[in-house]
Amino acid sequence: MSKIKPSKGAPYARIMGVGGYRPTRVVPNEVILETIDSSDEWIRSRSGIATRHWASDEETVSAMSVEASGKAIADAGIDPSQIGAVVVSTVSHFKQTPAIATEIAHRIGAGKPAAFDISAGCAGFGYGLTLAKGMIVEGSAQYVLVIGVERLSDLTDLNDRATAFLFGDGAGAVIVGPSDVPAIGPTVWGSEGDKSDTIKQTVAWDTFHADRPEKFPAITQEGQAVFRWAVFEMAKVAQQALDAAGIAPEDLDVFIPHQANMRIIDSMVKTLKLPDHVTVARDVETTGNTSAASIPLAMERLLATGQAKSGDTALVIGFGAGLVYAATVVTLP
Repeated sequence: MSKIKPSKGAPYARIMGVGGYRPTRVVPNEVILETIDSSDEWIRSRSGIATRHWASDEETVSAMSVEASGKAIADAGIDPSQIGAVVVSTVSHFKQTPAIATEIAHRIGAGKPAAFDISAGCAGFGYGLTLAKGMIVEGSAQYVLVIGVERLSDLTDLNDRATAFLFGDGAGAVIVGPSDVPAIGPTVWGSEGDKSDTIKQTVAWDTFHADRPEKFPAITQEGQAVFRWAVFEMAKVAQQALDAAGIAPEDLDVFIPHQANMRIIDSMVKTLKLPDHVTVARDVETTGNTSAASIPLAMERLLATGQAKSGDTALVIGFGAGLVYAATVVTLP
């Protein structure tokens, strides 16, 4: 018989607070058109994007995360010292080590929590949320800070007509804590590694060891392949998450998909047959694709504008490079 004592965690976990930070600079499509042969109408029709936010030199991955985290902590009504773990999803923190999570934990006054980064692209927030739920239920942390943050303007090739208009910068954060009732459903997640080349970094970091000039890495993607995959496969994953939570489409109040593309969002709404009463996040129009930050940023805006309210049942789904995905049903804070 094992001599290890059982963990003493909470019965369930829930999102207790949410916060977001968008850089102050707003970049309209006209700026993008300075470097690519396109039009505002083409960009809007292809993606639904009119503007995006780009970070200044001072709006670093760490600085944006600290701002978003402070709002989430205040919204949750806890003290930073109560945070037992900090999980950061990002692909645009350029140091392989140490994790940016440790710096953020220190800057927000969290004491000595577990702190680590994860790389799961646009599904990163869902991955982090699932890890946080496990920590709360297992008992290794009472409260977990989950952050999705990107400075994708650093990884955007402004001469690439397929991607120059897509990406934006920002940070979104949530506090996950204990709950007496189920408030974060089972996660349906996974990967399709045979499609890993459809979204990728153009140049590996180790290329810069070589004694030759090399263009700085950028994010590239096979747009049509990614669009087809997202539209046809991710609706199935979203439905699996609904089924796992025992929720029917008509039981939903809110749908918060990864803000990749308006056409993808509209197609998923149609495929899932969501009723008209379901509020759908369409933050992509003014924020662009912020990868791991897109879901918490969209969540915060819906709550702040009154389009969603505390206690609403929401389906969230992220998907992106890898190709990876994660979907779950949550109760909004």
